[in-house]
Amino acid sequence: MSEIPSTDPVPVPRNTRGWFNKFLAAVEWLGNTLPNPVTLFAIFALLVVFLSGVAGFFSLEVADPRPLPAGRAEDAHVIKAVSLMTADGFRWMLRSMVTNFTGFAPLGTVLVALLGVGVAEKSGLLGAAIRAMVLAAPKNLVTMVIVFAGVLSNTASEMGYVVLIPLGAAIFHALGRHPLAGLAAAYAGVSGGYSANLLIGTVDPLLSGITEEAARLIDPEYTVHAAVNWYFMIVSTFLITGLGTWVTAKIVEPRLGRYDASRAEEDIDQNPRLDALNEREWKALKGAGLATLGVTLGLVYLCLPPSWRASFTPGLGVLRGPTDGGFSPLLSSVVPLIFAFFLLPGFVYGRIVGTMRTETDVIDGMAGAMKSMGLYIVLVFFAAQFVAYFNYTNLGAILAVLGADALRAMSLDNPGVFVFFIVLCALVNLVMGSASAKWAVTAPVFVPMLMQIGYSPELTQTAYRIGDSTTNVVTPMMSYFGLILAFATKYDRKLGIGTLIATMLPYTICFLIGWTILFYLYVFVLGLPIGPDAPIVYPAPG
Repeated sequence: MSEIPSTDPVPVPRNTRGWFNKFLAAVEWLGNTLPNPVTLFAIFALLVVFLSGVAGFFSLEVADPRPLPAGRAEDAHVIKAVSLMTADGFRWMLRSMVTNFTGFAPLGTVLVALLGVGVAEKSGLLGAAIRAMVLAAPKNLVTMVIVFAGVLSNTASEMGYVVLIPLGAAIFHALGRHPLAGLAAAYAGVSGGYSANLLIGTVDPLLSGITEEAARLIDPEYTVHAAVNWYFMIVSTFLITGLGTWVTAKIVEPRLGRYDASRAEEDIDQNPRLDALNEREWKALKGAGLATLGVTLGLVYLCLPPSWRASFTPGLGVLRGPTDGGFSPLLSSVVPLIFAFFLLPGFVYGRIVGTMRTETDVIDGMAGAMKSMGLYIVLVFFAAQFVAYFNYTNLGAILAVLGADALRAMSLDNPGVFVFFIVLCALVNLVMGSASAKWAVTAPVFVPMLMQIGYSPELTQTAYRIGDSTTNVVTPMMSYFGLILAFATKYDRKLGIGTLIATMLPYTICFLIGWTILFYLYVFVLGLPIGPDAPIVYPAPG
């Protein structure tokens, strides 16, 4: 069986010339001088405890910008710093330590999804699919395809983080390119381009609901639907794909240079081959494809309108909302669906090629996936404590409100306000990981404020999503940052947090600049609609 040679250019030795590369080298050095990420999160958690004590001692508080709940006294509508350096705070830390860990949302998501992925990997399905995809695609478009797939994966929420990012590294490694460049390209698409997509994703109805509540502080009858940013997000998909591809090819890959395979963990193939698939593998891929089709048809059946239900159609419509017929049950079941879409096709592929014959082989595949997550699980324990402490003490919400107040004090009443707003959202994203949590705090401030100077809530939400997405790839506060670090260390055992941040920083800079320019051209120069029935000005014409 002959090896299919790669036509991609061989990366040059690591590029350290030029002021920008020197800047990235300084960022990398500074980041790598920090302790192990596990130790770092432990230190962060202790720092939050100390800062909460200081804030509590000085009775730090800010006005709560969110709507006043019914029956609550006006003078109580504030966000107060909660000290952990008290008897109550200490008892809370002890009581919540286990639930902070087990309730950390990405932990269950990652582990459940990887059970199915482990079966697909053990059977050989993922390796065969990678080879088939790469051999069929023009080699000069591989990077673009990975970034584009990363952006689209946001529709399925966690799938991009769990599946596509390690897949990007594996594809680049198989092509003889630096695997961390492939990981970075996929990560940039999945997380840096979080708000860009061709389809409506799970975050759209969540943000629009918060925007609507904030808008009703000014206009009690105002409504905001989930697709208000759709047109702009479609255009943004191609911008992020182009920028992500360019940054990977022109900055990240040349800077990384040639890959030293000796730095990889033992379970990583140091000499991957892109051999053409044999007849049996093609047969197995077709079988896996039929299994995928079967799962898809079953999913479609479960999503059909309940009105079609008859006595002979049990289960019809169970993934639709029982009252409004919407797809909320489907959207909340993404992780189990990822599990099923990898488990069943993976097992079928393994049965045909002979890599999986009994349930023991399936269990071994699942167990193998869990073995590789040891470092991630340890990191999550400390990261979960840090995030929980940060939320409990209200320090994140207070920082967001103080930043919003500073921007409002500038009294900007022209389109230039959106530059400051986007940058503020990008900075807040460095200390608050949840998109909905940040928007819940900032929307009641900025949506009414910008409505009063003539800008619609829909436009404010669009600007927020730009800032919220661009710094995802460089903040350890992002829920999946630890998982990405775990994936990266498989290819470089000595990789530090500084290397990962320095690798991703060019994406943040280019996305932030490029996306902001697109926003101004699209909205204020061309005057194009940002979504269906989504006005740019307030009150809307007519």
